[in-house]
Parts: sequence; C-alpha cells; structure tokens
Amino acid sequence: MIEMTKFLLIVDYNGGVVDTPMTEWTPEEVKAHMAYYDALNDELRASGELVSGLSLSWPEEAKTVTSDGKAAPVVTDGPFAESKEMLAGFQMVDVESLERAIEIAGLVSQVPGPGGVPLQQPIGVRRVMDQSDFDEINPLG
Repeated sequence: MIEMTKFLLIVDYNGGVVDTPMTEWTPEEVKAHMAYYDALNDELRASGELVSGLSLSWPEEAKTVTSDGKAAPVVTDGPFAESKEMLAGFQMVDVESLERAIEIAGLVSQVPGPGGVPLQQPIGVRRVMDQSDFDEINPLG
C-alpha cells in the first residue's frame, strides 16, 4: 500500500498577473473562475485526492478572537494584513508525494481571471504534520 501525505494548498488574495480584484470582474468571469475550481475539485475528488476545499468570505468579514480562558473572548474586526496575504480559500489533498501536491498547486495557479487569462496566482503548499513530526521533537514522548 502506498503511503499518502496530506498537503494544504493555500490560496490567498494575491491576484498573480492580474491586479483587478475579483469584486470588479464581470459576473461571467467570476463564474468561469469558480467553474474551473469546481471541475478541478471534481477531478481530485474522483481520484480520491481531495480531502476538502473551501472558499472563505471576503477579508472585510474576518474576525480575530483572543481569550485567556477566564473572561469572555475578545472579538475584533480583522486582521487587517496586506489583503494579498489574506487567506481566500484552500484545498486539502491527500497524495502520494510532494511532487503531486506541487502538480496540483500548478493547476490551481492557472485558474482563469478576467478575459480567461490564467492568474498565475502563487499557491502555498504546506505538508500537514502528523504524530511522527512531534515524536522527532520529543523522542521520549
């Protein structure tokens, strides 16, 4: 049996080669963009590689919660990081290798933007840690 590894493919609001924010695209361009994701996710689901994938609300709707465990949590608007750095969505894949995760990230990066131009959006690829990662830190467990 081949051992699979989970990777998080991170999509942020960095538009790649397109500076126009999605909120200014035509409805047809947004539909084409989302249809590309739907088709890719369907392929990955059919191959058994897609664990999950979601689009997140706009950064303006984000909240930050802090708590000391004693008082009620404090909720503030934001964070207000550079919008290009805000998480827009993700896909969790379970694949045979880092190379396959990178191949899928390349497909995500090509998502069409205005005029059907591939965004060339930078996609972060992060391996999901498992217990063995923590055993290496503290081998006596």
